[in-house]
Amino acid sequence: MTRARSNSSTSKFILILGSLAAIAVIAGVLYQAQSATDEGLEYQQIPEQIAQSVSEQPAVPEALIPEPSAQPTAVAKPSAANTITPPRLPSLDDSDQFIRERLLTTKHRDELKTWLNTDDLVRRFASYLDGMARGVILSKIIPLTGPEGRFTTHRDGEIIWLNAGNYERYNSTVAVLTSLDMKSMAQMFHFIRPLLESAFAEMGYRPRQMDGIILQAIENILDTPIIVERIELTQDSVTYKFADKELEALLPLQKQLLRTGPESTQRIQQQALALKEALLNP
Repeated sequence: MTRARSNSSTSKFILILGSLAAIAVIAGVLYQAQSATDEGLEYQQIPEQIAQSVSEQPAVPEALIPEPSAQPTAVAKPSAANTITPPRLPSLDDSDQFIRERLLTTKHRDELKTWLNTDDLVRRFASYLDGMARGVILSKIIPLTGPEGRFTTHRDGEIIWLNAGNYERYNSTVAVLTSLDMKSMAQMFHFIRPLLESAFAEMGYRPRQMDGIILQAIENILDTPIIVERIELTQDSVTYKFADKELEALLPLQKQLLRTGPESTQRIQQQALALKEALLNP
């Protein structure tokens, strides 16, 4: 089986907010899981927890994020009449409408409104990213668009193949994720960073640990292999698994990305890389 793996650089550590939608995002894709009976290739999910203890979690790498550079001194200072005062951040408990309104002012598809139609948005984003960094999908945390139709396979003698038609089931979700402008997401991150830090602090993380978590979430996406050939499966009772042991050993998040198909996986990785670059070069 032919694979091309994305080469990612970790020379700089970054923090993200594009996370707020993308590696929500880009995440993402980490679409709403359905039952093992309906979906086949489903994997054990971690129960929903918005403020989860980190006492039993593996060590978290620390990272540092570059702040936006100051305006060059050569630029004339705006007059008082033209100065726009940035809106004051609300408290974490009262931030839902504030976050929702600002995300919806950026380029997006209508489905994003559904994803944001919940409460405790910042806490949910933090918990979702924490799961992604550990390679798992907290599918109930963010109400992403579920796959359309049913999971299907076909047989060739004793061999079970994943139908390529399954990839189209994720088109709606992929379209939302790839519609987002990563530069806008990076700017949004820097603006609401204090709220994110508060949400991660409730889970026991320091700011630099938060940076490391988000970086790891991005790297997990970028490290997902691109499978361009047919994928063989095995069946254990009602559950399908990848026949290739290397694929079956991937993180649940990466297996979910594989199910979107090679083209969609590449598109999502391009978004993840664009977000990373936007955050590294504010």
